[in-house]
Amino acid sequence: MDDKKKEREGVLSVAIITGSAGLIGSEAVRYFARKGLEVVGVDNDLRRYFFGDAGSTEWNLQNLRQTVPGYHHFSEDIRSRVAMDRIFAKYGKSISLIVHTAAQPSHDWAAKEPHTDFSVNAMGTLNLLEACRKFAPEAVFLFTSTNKVYGDTPNLLPLREAATRWEVEASHRFSRGIDESMSIDQSTHSLFGISKAAADLMVQEYGRYFGMRTGCFRGGCLTGPAHSGTRLHGFLSYLVQCVLKGENYQVYGYKGKQVRDNIHSQDLIAAFDSFFESPRPGEVYNIGGGQFSNCSILEAFSLAEVITGKKAKYEILDTPRVGDHKWYISSLSKFQSHYPTWKPKWGIRDILQDIYQRNAERWVLKKTA
Repeated sequence: MDDKKKEREGVLSVAIITGSAGLIGSEAVRYFARKGLEVVGVDNDLRRYFFGDAGSTEWNLQNLRQTVPGYHHFSEDIRSRVAMDRIFAKYGKSISLIVHTAAQPSHDWAAKEPHTDFSVNAMGTLNLLEACRKFAPEAVFLFTSTNKVYGDTPNLLPLREAATRWEVEASHRFSRGIDESMSIDQSTHSLFGISKAAADLMVQEYGRYFGMRTGCFRGGCLTGPAHSGTRLHGFLSYLVQCVLKGENYQVYGYKGKQVRDNIHSQDLIAAFDSFFESPRPGEVYNIGGGQFSNCSILEAFSLAEVITGKKAKYEILDTPRVGDHKWYISSLSKFQSHYPTWKPKWGIRDILQDIYQRNAERWVLKKTA
């Protein structure tokens, strides 16, 4: 049943958002609530367990409860099949959308507790796919995957060193961005990359095998003001916070010249909505800031210094993280060929400015508390 038919018959369309108090989840809550869907959030703040109090999303959950009318929240763990089935059974076929953002998101943390990482990222995703298949088989299922499914294969690209960044030789076909044809095999991924790749493949398979309306989005750096950035995850948010507070930032290898494309949470949710309106079952997309929004860590420091008026303090370590990328910019060509009205609106400077303006007071108060 499409949304318009549901409205005529008086059935409210439901969106289930996992990781609803996190960066992408909370953006999805606000967006789809404004769109008129009844929004159900699932988030038990495992991020606090992963990264300590600094990584907790409790502050953002309270904000959602205060500012999003009709928001329903379940503090449940996606690893519980019983809990997921109970939530999906409650709303049943009125569910038209699932946005799955809940995850263990850190390279380093995954190696600390491999069973936890895999159970959250892979088994949690399987639980949600099965619940969707049983109780809401016509719903659109959107999965926030990662570019880490490609492992360290991007590091095999012909790179040259510039003053503040690494760059791919202009003659190479990926010089404008890496597309979905890059292999995910025979590379070092980190255990996080493996657990996300398992989930990624399952989401695709449920679309291809069962004909479900699944979409897989392999994100570059996802960012925005709702990020609870910490040392192990949340690159730009944590960087701006460190510069503002005068705290030391550790850069892991590559001379600080490693490049990432960065997509604002609003731009990503707009892409999700494009797929929601016209789903292509089992499809997979690289998604990020592309050539429009990217930076090296050194370049991010320079911008953050201008925005905050503070001098960055950092040290560059010799050893990079296992499986980490030296250069990664997403090719947006496939997604834009399928959804030509979508394009990113937030450039890197605007993203950093937004992160700073919407968090500076909270971060300063937290430091002095």
